[in-house]
Amino acid sequence: MSGGASDPALLSLHGVRVLGAPSTAQVADRFGLRAAVVAEHLLDAQAYGWVRRHEFFGETWSMTERGRAENERQLAAELDAVGGRAAVAEAHRLFLSLNGPHGVACTNWQVRPTRWDRLAANDHTDADWDVAVLLELERLDNALQQVDALLSGALPRMKGYGRLHREALHRVRLGGHEWLDGPDRASCQLVWIQLHEDLLATLGIARGTDEQPVSR
Repeated sequence: MSGGASDPALLSLHGVRVLGAPSTAQVADRFGLRAAVVAEHLLDAQAYGWVRRHEFFGETWSMTERGRAENERQLAAELDAVGGRAAVAEAHRLFLSLNGPHGVACTNWQVRPTRWDRLAANDHTDADWDVAVLLELERLDNALQQVDALLSGALPRMKGYGRLHREALHRVRLGGHEWLDGPDRASCQLVWIQLHEDLLATLGIARGTDEQPVSR
């Protein structure tokens, strides 16, 4: 069963958790909302003690423990209301089969062992090494599109992770190495982390309890 658009109040609160210390504008951009609407809902959430506002590096928001609990309550109610729990659980299962290999690929982009240093930074001078990493990431990206299709069919608010990951990977292929793991943009690694957090929050799973061993 496919659900409709999520409540903007839910999206505003959830955006703080998934994006990690975002600005109002970043939450609005992620979910296609007007910044004024997000600002109003975040101020309400602040009054309830669900989020905190910070001004150290410009306006950003963080979530409190009370906010995490409320966010998960809202997400569970939404998921059950649209009958999407089975689809999201299946998407989570598929995601976990990709999660370990994606982490290995990202590490291999950052590190290229040598005879003298097994943790040597990858200077991207070995074209064969980088091509092998990119081929693996392309394989994982193709599989991620199936996860994205399952999620967007159940909850439209979860649509877009596949597109964002693919766009970032395309930029990496064009030479923008920072789009693989840059923390200051929608890089492959950051989008992947955000999707994982979204799945955990939506299904009410504690972080670290769903990890699978990585085959090497």
